[in-house]
Amino acid sequence: MKNKSLLIRTIITVVIFLVGVYLVFGPRRMPTGADFTWTGIKANLSENINLGLDLRGGSHLVMRVKTDDYLKVLTENNAQAAVTAATDAKLPVTGSTTKAENGTYEITLNVSDASQSAAIIEEVKKKVDLVNWTESQGTNTISWSLPLQIQDVLKRQAVDQALKIIDSRINAFGVKEPTLQKYGAETSGQILLQMPGVDDPERIKNLVGADSKLELMKIVGPGNPSPVTTYNTEAEAKQSLGGNVPPNRKVLPYSERDEPTNSANKAADNNKKPVKYVVVEYPSVVDGSELRDAAAVSRTGSEGDYQISFSFKPGGAQKFGDWTGKNINNYMAVVLNNEVKSAAYIRQQIFDSGEISGKFTKTSAEDLALTLKSGALPAKIEYQEERTVGPSLGADSIEAGVEASLGGLAFIVVFMLFYYRGAGVNAVIALILNLLLTMAALILIKSTLTLPGIAGLILGIGMAVDSNVLIFERIREELRAGNSVATAIGLGFDRAFVTIIDTHLTTMISSAILYLNGTGPIRGFAVTLVLGLLINLFSAVFVSRTIFMWVLERNPEAKTVSI
Repeated sequence: MKNKSLLIRTIITVVIFLVGVYLVFGPRRMPTGADFTWTGIKANLSENINLGLDLRGGSHLVMRVKTDDYLKVLTENNAQAAVTAATDAKLPVTGSTTKAENGTYEITLNVSDASQSAAIIEEVKKKVDLVNWTESQGTNTISWSLPLQIQDVLKRQAVDQALKIIDSRINAFGVKEPTLQKYGAETSGQILLQMPGVDDPERIKNLVGADSKLELMKIVGPGNPSPVTTYNTEAEAKQSLGGNVPPNRKVLPYSERDEPTNSANKAADNNKKPVKYVVVEYPSVVDGSELRDAAAVSRTGSEGDYQISFSFKPGGAQKFGDWTGKNINNYMAVVLNNEVKSAAYIRQQIFDSGEISGKFTKTSAEDLALTLKSGALPAKIEYQEERTVGPSLGADSIEAGVEASLGGLAFIVVFMLFYYRGAGVNAVIALILNLLLTMAALILIKSTLTLPGIAGLILGIGMAVDSNVLIFERIREELRAGNSVATAIGLGFDRAFVTIIDTHLTTMISSAILYLNGTGPIRGFAVTLVLGLLINLFSAVFVSRTIFMWVLERNPEAKTVSI
């Protein structure tokens, strides 16, 4: 029975050891490209482990969401929507004013007939979300102001939304194990972004902060199917509206896109068609919030001839279908960031898709499609801090960490062999296994190894040695008490186990607190330490006891043991 139990324990140990070796040193692409030389094994190790910014190099960015601008735009949009709602209902509103500065956000409607104020308020509330705004009335005015506590809530929501959008953009871009989180005070609007191993940080900066406000609008003009009505200057376009742009119209620039694909084409780009202006209906039919997907598509296979095709969510598709059904033989403007990118002639009812045409490069088309798909940022962002960590510094950190780890390990090995003699070999095997399996666990859970994480590994080595010391000293006590070798080993492990659990549990609770309240590198330290402690319960208790069992199996009548 004992032999069977020992066999099972041995098989479990060997299988886990081999899995650990493969996870840490094995090639990720088998069997082609496998390189089992020492250089290849080191390359595999570097590839298998996700290294943090401090080890791999990369970019460290601190950005701030302009939440004040977000509230300003919200106030202006609500004011415009309120005027439109009242005028559409033919109620006596002559205009509006807004105040958006120094923490004050206020909308004021000018009313020519105060007796209609109640009707105006009712109509505006049907079309505009002003639930959290404080309402007040003057002699010929109706005002809504945004309370301070609601401002704070909206600012936090804007930062949370920006976090989600930036996260989707950098994940789709393929940055490996980025760190993205709020930074600084809760109301600062700051976001920390760390990108290990980034080859092109400027492209990611542009992608993260890119505007992506997509709107589909009706172009004002004859249609049927005359050319798109364009104007040479903005003033000429305004003059077509009588000199003043009404609330339900916008004048936007329109030019045929011709993006240069290489340096030879850049000179030709200076000769592209001049900017024209068109008049469009406001508000838009549908906007980017209704998008379901967007993708870069090449029509001819040429590098400089890409378009962006997009499709709508069911709600947006229905609105788009209803509108196009009523506007056959008219022109629709595809507006991106307040610039008309293309004008489409509506020949038939369209429900769920469209495209932005133009001579995009593959890279610019893919980036634009990605920003459209991820959604528009609630407000612009500004970069407040930027640092670049070079790969050489990361390599130095890795080298120093490895040297410290190997130095500590060598000292412990010598001490254990000197102080515990034969049993010291047992401890060394358990120690090496602990280090190997901790690295394998980091790879398995796709955790990122940082410089503090290496510190966690070194501390884990110390805790693993502590466990062996507790067990060995217990065995010595039992031997001095006159127990046989087999009994002393069994009692040593059993009685030390409670103490080991106690020390590991208290340390893991402390690590959990560090993880919950710490930033990325501190969390890395906590993760590696907890993994090392959990694995130590296997290596220092299960594996170490298995080795002692093998010793007793070879000499059941042993009177002494080298400890």
